[in-house]
Amino acid sequence: MLNILQDKIEAINSELAYRIKLWQYTPNLPTLDPGDRLIVNTLKREGIYITTLADLGLATTPQLLEAANSLLPNIGTDNYTASAQNPPEIYTVTHLPNFYNWGKETRLLNILENYIGLPVAYHGVQVRKDFVNTSQFSTMLWHRDSEDRRIIKIIIYLNDVEEKNGPFEYVPASFTSISNLNFYRLYSKIYNTGIDDETLDKIVPKSAWKSCPGKAGTVIIVDTQRLLHHGTVRTQERSTLFFVYTANPPKRPGLCTQYWDDTYPKPETLQKI
Repeated sequence: MLNILQDKIEAINSELAYRIKLWQYTPNLPTLDPGDRLIVNTLKREGIYITTLADLGLATTPQLLEAANSLLPNIGTDNYTASAQNPPEIYTVTHLPNFYNWGKETRLLNILENYIGLPVAYHGVQVRKDFVNTSQFSTMLWHRDSEDRRIIKIIIYLNDVEEKNGPFEYVPASFTSISNLNFYRLYSKIYNTGIDDETLDKIVPKSAWKSCPGKAGTVIIVDTQRLLHHGTVRTQERSTLFFVYTANPPKRPGLCTQYWDDTYPKPETLQKI
């Protein structure tokens, strides 16, 4: 009982210290133009903002696409069957400048700093190919990420993504916020194993879920701690880039090392890009 009480006190003190840091850092947040302020305001209101590489117009986009297009033919070349579970192929490419430099563009970091509210840690970038699957497992189960209090993942579609490709899908924040009864009904399920469509539909109806199909070059900027989300079951492949950001330092730094360490392969062929 005493340990539980101490844990709760520590959690309260940690949250209070975090709130104080947010307040103290507010005067230091970068100035934004109206268009970028719109992105931040939308993220604060909805937890997600969807745009395109063309509309963002970052200077290093051509180099990013050149690197991605050079890499993709080397991914997913094995013969995959339409079995129940085909795990994705994930490659860490944080060490490759043409990938990494896009994610550290000053304008982009300024947008994210205004949303996160503190200095930003840019953890890295991964390229991912998801294959045909007939059942939910791993990140196809509904979940929230837990690296930090606010986690921004920027997902870029490298091919056209329709329903058959398994687009990113989320539940609007209003359905799962702490002020909503659903939060308490979902909490233990989310943080233990994730939940499947059937279970979620009993708590938040499927009609409320938001799917995010899009053309190649679609950019999804999303707080994956705030929003309940998953990748959907697919009948055709999907290729994406994932860029990951938290406050510096994050609440759980040990969960962030996978974006630059050897958790996922960095094949020798990638070094040539």
